[in-house]
Amino acid sequence: MKFEGTKNYVATDDLRVAVNASITLQRPLLIKGEPGTGKTVLAEEVAKALNVELITWNIKSTTKAQQGLYEYDAITRLRDSQLGDARVKDISNYIAKGKLWEAFERPNRPILLIDEIDKADIEFPNDLLQELDRMEFYVYETDQVIKAEQRPIVIITSNNEKELPDAFLRRCFFHYIKFPEEETMRAIIEVHFPGLKGKLVQEALNIFYEIREVPGLKKKPSTSELIDWLKLLLSEDISPETLREKDPSKLIPPLHGALLKNEQDVHLFERLAFLARRERN
Repeated sequence: MKFEGTKNYVATDDLRVAVNASITLQRPLLIKGEPGTGKTVLAEEVAKALNVELITWNIKSTTKAQQGLYEYDAITRLRDSQLGDARVKDISNYIAKGKLWEAFERPNRPILLIDEIDKADIEFPNDLLQELDRMEFYVYETDQVIKAEQRPIVIITSNNEKELPDAFLRRCFFHYIKFPEEETMRAIIEVHFPGLKGKLVQEALNIFYEIREVPGLKKKPSTSELIDWLKLLLSEDISPETLREKDPSKLIPPLHGALLKNEQDVHLFERLAFLARRERN
């Protein structure tokens, strides 16, 4: 198994090396980077490239590690026993398999994506150490050991919202997806808008990177937001000349709602426009 990238995903050389190193070492691949840099999509594209199943575990702030293994519904079993339901004789009827269990029982090696692990409690990663190391876990209610048929390829994403424990980091192969430079960004745009060249792309990229460099910006626009913005520019037939316009009163670009995602950043640009007008007068 070797990942060489796909026609739908622009993977840099160092990212391809990281994916293949993780597969060779049979260690989880921990992917960090700004939101919108393609961390989740990477797992989807690796699955397509290797022609394997993708099993996704989306992590929330309330997610517990046990849920990835299994959950035992004791309340429903108690209720069914009171109703005389015959199913209560088999406790396995009340055990719901988690995403790790699903991945472990696949006869062919799948990819297990643990998406946005940093959203969960700080103890969450450590609670999975043994299971990810040994690729097995014990089900107390049924007295059985669930062991992986084939060791899954584990890809873990993090937006760096909180630090991950050292013991967990030691067991992972780490890669940080750097924000794309202009050349890479052009290749990404070509994937989404084949044949789109010329002045519109250049002007859009100029504005996009200028916005990202504005001091005090609370949330820098991401790659996915640039793609959305370009789609809107094409839909509304915005010309390169309109984007190039340097009127200080129009510092906020057209359809800026695709790029600026909170009122603080919009107000920041409005203040900059006001100051620019005052200096001109």
